[in-house]
Amino acid sequence: MKRAVKKLLIATLVMAMYFASLPDCKVYALTTKEKLQQAEQEHQETKSKLNETKQNIDSLNDTKDTLQDKLDGLTANLTEVSNNLADLENKIADKEDEIEEAEQDLAEAIDTENRQYESMKMRIKFMYEKKDYTYAQMIFTSSSFADFVNKNSYIEKLSEYDRKMLESYKETRQLVEEKKAKLEDDKKELDEYHEDVKEEQQKVAGYVDETSSTIGKYANEIKAAEAKADEYEVQAAKEEANISALKKKLAEEIAMSKLAAESSWRDISEVSFEEGDRTLLANLIYCEAGNQPYAGQLAVGAVVINRVLSSVYPGTVVGVIYQGSQFSPVSNGRLALALANDSATAACYKAADEAMSGQTNVGNCVYFRTPVEGLSGIQIGNHIFY
Repeated sequence: MKRAVKKLLIATLVMAMYFASLPDCKVYALTTKEKLQQAEQEHQETKSKLNETKQNIDSLNDTKDTLQDKLDGLTANLTEVSNNLADLENKIADKEDEIEEAEQDLAEAIDTENRQYESMKMRIKFMYEKKDYTYAQMIFTSSSFADFVNKNSYIEKLSEYDRKMLESYKETRQLVEEKKAKLEDDKKELDEYHEDVKEEQQKVAGYVDETSSTIGKYANEIKAAEAKADEYEVQAAKEEANISALKKKLAEEIAMSKLAAESSWRDISEVSFEEGDRTLLANLIYCEAGNQPYAGQLAVGAVVINRVLSSVYPGTVVGVIYQGSQFSPVSNGRLALALANDSATAACYKAADEAMSGQTNVGNCVYFRTPVEGLSGIQIGNHIFY
């Protein structure tokens, strides 16, 4: 038995080497109920963060939907502007064709006017140069005076016709020029409108790109928030499982306490303490109740010895203290650190001595924790013993 205790102490010292660099401070272990309360508080915080994240996701989605509606409107506007621009370009092309046609008509009108003008000049020149001959010929070739008058009238009408045709061609040319000028003015207006519409198209296209980019950013934020929400949900599920396990453990502890009260007990005189039990118990008392009044320290020592005396727990101090998942200073390494430094105070050693002598101020209690609603027992300091 002594050899087993020595091996256990050696293992404890090895564990203590890992924590030797930590500061020497009094850190008191959490009971199952305290762990449960802490786990429930952390779970509430996780659920709060999850709800906030979901609300943020909803807000981001609302903003994204608003931006999407804006983008749809801008896209429709861009389509309309683009269609208007295409229609304008077709009108401009048609106007250019009309201007080209007018230019051809104008060229033909000018050519016709010039030819008419040249023909009229030739006839006038001929009449003026051959005036005497023409009149003499008209007199001698006329069969009568009436025939002469008719021939003279013909010449006058021919001259008048030439003038009228020349005026008509000039008028036609002027109309064509006015039409061409009007077409050019129309095209100029279309070109200016085309530039305005093109500028509007570029502006709307810029809004579309900017809104699309903003929607992309919100989509990324939503994706990140959803990933965070998934993490919180996984964390919440783990916390719920941990809470369930702690509740189960607490129920088991209460059941064990009742079982111990109903089971057989040894007398303190029947217990053989081993070397190192006193140091081990004193340092456990230090870890669990170093900040409590002496009565609380004695009560913690009495709980350990009560378990040693009860038939439902291991029959040694070492077995009770190192029983799985019973005292958190064992699992978190605080006891090993305390043992390595022998941090127990004189009061802790006194409480260990009195407890090992059979003294108890908590009767047959085998558990202790901070007071909670619905848990009855003996309260000493910040612990309730049951």
